[in-house]
Amino acid sequence: MTAALAILLCALLLLALAGGGAARWSALARGVHGGCLAVSVGLMALGGAVLAGGGGAPLLLPVGPPWAPLSLAVDGLSAWFLLLLGAVGAAAGLFAWTHEATAPPRRLIAYPLFLFGMALTLGAADGFTLILGFEAMSLASWGLLVARALESRGEDERLAARLYLGFAIFGAACLIPAIALMGGLAGDLSFAGLRAAPVQGGVAALVMALVLLGAGSRAGLVPLHGWLPIAHPVAPAGVSALMSCAMTKVALYVVARLLLDLGGPAQPPGWGAPLLVLGAASALLGALRATQEVDSKVLLACSTIEHVGLVAMGLGLSAILRAADLGPLASVAAGAALLHALGHALFKTLLFLAAGEVEHGAGSRRLDALGGLIHAMPLVALCTLFGAAAAAALPPLVGFAGEWLLLQALLSAWRVGALWVQVLVAVATAVAALSTALGAAAMLRFWGLIFLGRARTPRTLGAQEAAPPARAALVALVVLSVGAGMLPGSLLALAAPAVAQISGHAGLVVAGPLVVSASTVASDYWPLGVLGLLALFAGGLAAVLRRWSPHPAARGPVWDGGFIAPPAHLPFGDPATQASAAGFAQPLRRLLGGRLLMAREVVHLAAPGDPAPARLEAGFHDPVLPALLRPLSAGRERLAGAAEWLRDLGIRQFLGIAFGTLLLLLVLLALVDPA
Repeated sequence: MTAALAILLCALLLLALAGGGAARWSALARGVHGGCLAVSVGLMALGGAVLAGGGGAPLLLPVGPPWAPLSLAVDGLSAWFLLLLGAVGAAAGLFAWTHEATAPPRRLIAYPLFLFGMALTLGAADGFTLILGFEAMSLASWGLLVARALESRGEDERLAARLYLGFAIFGAACLIPAIALMGGLAGDLSFAGLRAAPVQGGVAALVMALVLLGAGSRAGLVPLHGWLPIAHPVAPAGVSALMSCAMTKVALYVVARLLLDLGGPAQPPGWGAPLLVLGAASALLGALRATQEVDSKVLLACSTIEHVGLVAMGLGLSAILRAADLGPLASVAAGAALLHALGHALFKTLLFLAAGEVEHGAGSRRLDALGGLIHAMPLVALCTLFGAAAAAALPPLVGFAGEWLLLQALLSAWRVGALWVQVLVAVATAVAALSTALGAAAMLRFWGLIFLGRARTPRTLGAQEAAPPARAALVALVVLSVGAGMLPGSLLALAAPAVAQISGHAGLVVAGPLVVSASTVASDYWPLGVLGLLALFAGGLAAVLRRWSPHPAARGPVWDGGFIAPPAHLPFGDPATQASAAGFAQPLRRLLGGRLLMAREVVHLAAPGDPAPARLEAGFHDPVLPALLRPLSAGRERLAGAAEWLRDLGIRQFLGIAFGTLLLLLVLLALVDPA
């Protein structure tokens, strides 16, 4: 199995080299994306095979420095995320094969390297290889943003690329010392060595902080989430799907690997508390922002922050329950996190690709410029409806199963005796419920404004259905999402090795092909039973309406919200007579946005005697990113001012500074390792 992963990694490197020749042979663009599609299918098959039959021994690669040879291995935890990566990569590759046939060489080089970095991170068997893959992933995704910025030459694209690079450098600056501290004086960075000698005490607390900062910045956890709503509108839809649905999960894999697997089972209950708190904050803020955004891709990016937060809550809760010797409940929380990570990867990839098709067909991403697309793009509308319903956690789809398990674990965590844990879990339960409700409202707003009502612009009426390959990708994601929602017990049984590595327990108390239960005394969840009840209710309602309706069915005009028919000079109707994105968001903006999003509303009244209508100006902004960047800007200005004296130094002074720095580093090295 490990050799198969090495072969797939080599294939991605060859595809990156082939992408450089697209400047002379444009046909290579489809070949590169087709090759990435095939490799992604191979990664998905490899992950499923390892989960079903077990992995192999670590494989030492003939590359790398002598003090840290690169090694690969695939176990249950990495196999689960390889399965996730393969599914997202295959769908994104099919979408790119349709729409990126004329992609420039710089993007064709970075795209396979992006997949290579994520796969290498998941297949790493030592800390050095993990860091190498993680940074390759970050730099390749930054290269994709730079390529898009060079194509469009827009200021927003350049700003997104610079901000993204800053977060990537920050992540590396945190993860490298974290893994070095875990290796200790022995310097053994292999996962087996790190697992045998976990960090303790103050070093463990420092490692936890560095890992949460380094990997959390890639996962989009609050307060390091600011790059997601800025970078996603810049990237193409397929790349956005990979960044939102695969890269954030790879970062969460790094958190689970370093803190829960390699951190050891002897950590205190507080080991998972920061992850639970950050996850709850991310879920609430991401869901609230998703109800306010007017750009479809920014809305989906904020929804990703919400769901990443829910996965992080499951991981943090599993660590707390494991430390309290509640192994079965810890496995429930870990299973909820893994199941929701897979579910989010499926339905959010579906939503991003559908948003890309809408932008390609209707020419806009703004919700107020769309509407009525269910008539022009019926298949895309139907597939998007399935994705939005799953994101809203409606049963029996895949989004409900993971969130239901997480809620069961939260409601059962009162068994931990510590009062602070009980209070923290109670608050987290309320936040999870609120974020789920806000997420459902955001998905309703997203789908309704895009596909229902009347067309708000003439360009929308000219939209056409997606191309056959893109339709195949959307339908395949719908089938996978529905299948995963129908059989969560089978997926959890497949994920048993990964659950055991995270929670230290073999698996759920009750998990069968058709039923899932958090404990022997809790109520069971039967997805097929829920589907049967819904079908019975819908069929009965249809029969009653058909039996008692006094008139036969008739087709009529679209409901206009109570307004008069559109005049002759506005054949598409007045957009102001339809509910707008800001109008949908106003109640929640007034209720919750004032403190969390610095929301504001200003009414401009006309002067006395002026017949002009009043104007309402409303807006919001996330205060977290400016609060992070403001000290950096001030520090850069002070540093630039303090460095002015360097201009007056001569060659002797510069050489003295260089040799003094080298001497100081040698002294520090001797103090750390006297041998």
